[in-house]
Amino acid sequence: MPSPADLPLLCPVCSRPLERERPDLAGPARLACGSGHSFDAARQGYYNLLVGKGTAFEADTPGMVDARFNFLGSGHYRPLADAVAAAVVSCLPRDSAVVLDSGTGTGHYLRGILDHAAAEGRTVAAVGMDISKFALRRAARLNSEALNLAWDVWQPLPLAGTSVDAITVIFAPRNAPEFARVLKPTGRLVVVTPRSGHLGSLAGITGMLHIEEDKESRLTGAMAPHFTVAETHDIGFPLALTHEEATNLAFMGPAGHHLDRSDIAGRLEDHPGIIESEARFRLMVFQPAETLPA
Repeated sequence: MPSPADLPLLCPVCSRPLERERPDLAGPARLACGSGHSFDAARQGYYNLLVGKGTAFEADTPGMVDARFNFLGSGHYRPLADAVAAAVVSCLPRDSAVVLDSGTGTGHYLRGILDHAAAEGRTVAAVGMDISKFALRRAARLNSEALNLAWDVWQPLPLAGTSVDAITVIFAPRNAPEFARVLKPTGRLVVVTPRSGHLGSLAGITGMLHIEEDKESRLTGAMAPHFTVAETHDIGFPLALTHEEATNLAFMGPAGHHLDRSDIAGRLEDHPGIIESEARFRLMVFQPAETLPA
């Protein structure tokens, strides 16, 4: 786990700096601020910073998390993970970089970033945030060197201003004002969304939601006036899936909130053999608006 000195954490109660303490050398570490607010590490290795009445955002269920972990672990989305890692690492300083993976989920994309950075000899301190404690249990095991936090990204982020070199948002909510606050002027925000036609044939079988045609323009509009687009890359590749893999893929996303896994699996039974589809993504690199030349 990175040193607290490398991660500019703020207390979610009073906004004073958070530091990691170990009051009992034999016990778990905790995060604490000068005002006396403290947050113990969960047994699984993440910290729950959520305070107050909670969030209205619907966290992923244990079943959805298991489906995502199993599907991503099979390597079918490896081309996307490699593209994300390359985009992020290319914009990091050589030493003492800070990366925030907002909506880290099971941590697979952050794992790719950390491995890519290590292969280039770069020093990276990483924070993974997610609202789902079930996802964070997986992420904390996969990325034990990162600081994994339970947090609602629609709330002010528990990070100091202009302290982060890169933010990644892979199929997760986007809090543009807060991302702009914590990102350095030279930093970059990497966002991945599905493109029109993504998993079209699988969606037709399973009842997954279709992708809106104007998704990119709405994303760009939502990022303004805080960010402007620096780069755009389209990523696509074919998929050949077993029924189990196709079920995991359909259930791990938004469809998992309104469809039963058994219902998805039942719909696939009428399509024997390998299920073929196509993954279609758009990777957009944003830069803070104020860094643009006049």
